[in-house]
Amino acid sequence: MRRRFDKMEGLGNDFVIFDARREALAMDATLARRLADRQLGIGCDQLILLEPSDRAELRMRIWNHDGSEVQSCGNATRCVVALTGARTIETAGGLLSGSAAGDRIEVSLGEPRFGWDEVPLDYPMDTAALPMRWGPLEGPAALSVGNPHLVFFVPDSATVSLDELGPAIEHDPAFPERINVNVASIAPDGALQLRTWERGAGLTRACGTGACATAVAAIRARRAVSPVEVRMTGGTLRVAWAPSEPIRMTGAATHVFSGEIAL
Repeated sequence: MRRRFDKMEGLGNDFVIFDARREALAMDATLARRLADRQLGIGCDQLILLEPSDRAELRMRIWNHDGSEVQSCGNATRCVVALTGARTIETAGGLLSGSAAGDRIEVSLGEPRFGWDEVPLDYPMDTAALPMRWGPLEGPAALSVGNPHLVFFVPDSATVSLDELGPAIEHDPAFPERINVNVASIAPDGALQLRTWERGAGLTRACGTGACATAVAAIRARRAVSPVEVRMTGGTLRVAWAPSEPIRMTGAATHVFSGEIAL
């Protein structure tokens, strides 16, 4: 069986997208992992499957490079909006909306959640500053933006050994669904300089939900003012948020190529 796919990227975070709205496609961890493999498959950070939805224009399912299925991905959402023109998208992390204005895509990720059981954490803690430490990283904010995130504010995010600390934090027993790890510093102009260790994917050039979580944490702690620029290796996102409002993220999404593969 041969199936068409599209390869897209958002700030260097790349995706293989299969549209299964008209013809179903059975996807599981093993197949997703094979397709995401950069030597033996197509290669991507995340594999995306589009399915019919009775709540939105389509349903988006997301598998990480390691085959784990996750609830939400901001960069993938922008890519799906750019590819399909969909304005409403159902995900396991909630109902999302998006719109295109030229080469810029705005996505609404809904309201962030701050309850310890909403992140989730394994036991009650103050999510504004967890009483936890891993090496030089301590006191992170914890929140969910459709998927779970920790945010550490540090003097210089570029100096943090995230490739060493990321795996230990991701798999800490305090986080029953594992967790995404963000380290951010404040630039002189008020922008956020961000690096992210994504659960199931590792260090990435950019993370849309990581940018949103970090911006919300910074605005909530009065370290930044909305809207805020979030700068990552792959590029910059603009994130706007106010309490009791949804998070709005704006950035680029690029179609790389289309192809067919025998499954």
